[in-house]
Amino acid sequence: MDSDDSLDQLLANRGNWDARAPIHAASEFYRDRDSSYWFAPFEWNVLGDVRDRDVLHLQCHLGTETIEFAKRGATAVGLDFSPASMRQARELAADAVEYVCADVYDAPNALAHRKFDIVYTGKGALCYLPDLPRWATVLAELLRPGGLVYIVEFHPLLHSLGPTPPAGIDPDSLVLHDDYLEGRGAQRRDSDHTYTDGPALTSDTTVYEWRHGLSEVINALIGAGLRISDLTETEMLPWPRWSRMIRTDNDWFRLPPTDPILPLLYGLAATKPA
Repeated sequence: MDSDDSLDQLLANRGNWDARAPIHAASEFYRDRDSSYWFAPFEWNVLGDVRDRDVLHLQCHLGTETIEFAKRGATAVGLDFSPASMRQARELAADAVEYVCADVYDAPNALAHRKFDIVYTGKGALCYLPDLPRWATVLAELLRPGGLVYIVEFHPLLHSLGPTPPAGIDPDSLVLHDDYLEGRGAQRRDSDHTYTDGPALTSDTTVYEWRHGLSEVINALIGAGLRISDLTETEMLPWPRWSRMIRTDNDWFRLPPTDPILPLLYGLAATKPA
């Protein structure tokens, strides 16, 4: 990144995800679930048949979704900046997926300027990116003409409520305590907790996050010359953020009918003009 502060923050994030990787790979949260679990039903309505398509999964962590693309017949590539995550992902996928270790902003160079039919990203990725216009330019560069970028990401409202129970606040409350919109810059977090079961982190507990409102994401894509083609907001999550959440038909979770219907996850599709 351009500033020394941003570089230090991204290096801290990489160390944090390196520390998380072996804990996550050994957790029941990941180990006991088929790769198909990580997709909401509406995603395949947009992605369609991926057989024989070139699919790139950015910020893929352990590559759980990447593996599902390969199972469905795609030529799947996963990219992540964490060497430890890439080691774990390669063990999980064997030879079914190609993995590349690189920062998302350097993806075109790391991938030798290859082009893809689909670029997929999200579910906890964008909050680690300080510069969305630059990110969107990378997406446009990675796509073939007519190609699709699909972002399935935790809703900014969920971040405002806290995607994990914040310290000192009732973990089951629906209270806004964090930013929805961008503008405050990097937010420093220090916690030995990861979102999976398993032991606590013993090192690299500091992480930096950036808030991005939905309009910022959309305008970044438009600014990169991409055309928005679909937006879905859903009350579903792949894990029970609140203890009173109930299971849905696809084994995900939603708040009970007595609670407000809130957007917790969104899917955003954009295409590169042919």
